[in-house]
Amino acid sequence: MPRASQRGFTFIELMITLAILATLAMVAAPMAQVAVQREHERQLRTALIEIREAIDAYKRAADNGRIKLAIGDSGYPKKLEDLVNGVPDLRSPRKQNMYFLRRLPRDPFAPPEGNGHGFAGGGAGGGWALRSYASPPDNPTEGEDVFDISSRSTKTGLNGIPLRLW
Repeated sequence: MPRASQRGFTFIELMITLAILATLAMVAAPMAQVAVQREHERQLRTALIEIREAIDAYKRAADNGRIKLAIGDSGYPKKLEDLVNGVPDLRSPRKQNMYFLRRLPRDPFAPPEGNGHGFAGGGAGGGWALRSYASPPDNPTEGEDVFDISSRSTKTGLNGIPLRLW
């Protein structure tokens, strides 16, 4: 009786299949890393816009006499948390607080540790690098108020610009 031919893969066929899969995995891994980087950059861009718009709204309210200012104050918030905690509205009959943010967005490139209050990076500033109104643009430093923010990350964005300069 003739023997039925055996079916299955040869060792060579299995090795070629594994080589193809390994090549595909080597191509897919960097693409996945770029996708993660792109998503973090989108989150950073959104957070910067949200916080900067809140800082500008605070300044407009101060310029319009809705926020109490001392002589010499710039009209910018003293700390980022003031945007979330609110400040009394001087034009409100019941002196209700004005709020500029529901929460302080975290820097997606900051370390994940936090203090449990939604201010990533632990402590004041939420992990963001702060620039005061009195500091020059070429040497941003913290001061008595918050004029602008930036990421503390030393990474460079996909566009070639360091994230701290966004």
